[in-house]
Amino acid sequence: MIFKQYQRTDCLLFVKSENLKQFKSIIFLSIALALFTIQLSSCITPRKAPRRMLAEAKENHAPFDAIIVPGIPFNNGAWDSVMKARVLWALCLYNNGITKNVIFSGAAVYSPYHESKIMGVYAQKLGIPAERIFYDTLARHSTENVYYSYKLAKKLGFKKLALATDPFQSLLLRRFLRRRFETTVHRVPFVVDTLRAYKHLNPILEATEYQQFRDKRFFPITETEGLFQRIRGTLGREIEWENIPNGKLEAL
Repeated sequence: MIFKQYQRTDCLLFVKSENLKQFKSIIFLSIALALFTIQLSSCITPRKAPRRMLAEAKENHAPFDAIIVPGIPFNNGAWDSVMKARVLWALCLYNNGITKNVIFSGAAVYSPYHESKIMGVYAQKLGIPAERIFYDTLARHSTENVYYSYKLAKKLGFKKLALATDPFQSLLLRRFLRRRFETTVHRVPFVVDTLRAYKHLNPILEATEYQQFRDKRFFPITETEGLFQRIRGTLGREIEWENIPNGKLEAL
């Protein structure tokens, strides 16, 4: 009888454990599906809101001391359409006097190249002076792009910042920007019609130009972080906010 009771207890514990694993899997998949759905819906790029936000930035906030441009993986020795759009938007904002400086942000996350450094090389080839470009090489998630860039901006004495990225990522980070920073980080998502004037620009990087930014100790984030941890990172949960007063970075 005692053996049967132990056997029954072990069985119940096993069932509860399996149910818990299934529940966690469902939660993780639901979050991932929600993020994917949002991203899919963003394929139809909004036009009115970015135009309005750009006009507001010009009228009320420009010039910014710096814009924050999140990184994107560099694969096969050439930028993809997303990296190209983000770098060209940085060029557009710089050329039009909307920002004085550019902060490119991104570590070697999914590919062995530091995203921020690669984007900086492209930006210099397009005409942004090297002394106007700064780098965060720590960020591994979109929320960390802003977090580490904000801290860098404070060290540099910058007072006015804006996030310059695609409309989808800008929207995804809106709540995070409002909650976590004492100084407002404005949003200036790219305007598709404006970018069309720059689409003919397509500088080529030689292997010697990008190989120097290869991380020799690189392991892809898919091997170092599980799905749940990557989702937490995307939501800014991997940052130790409990060690920051009021859960907000101090004013610039």
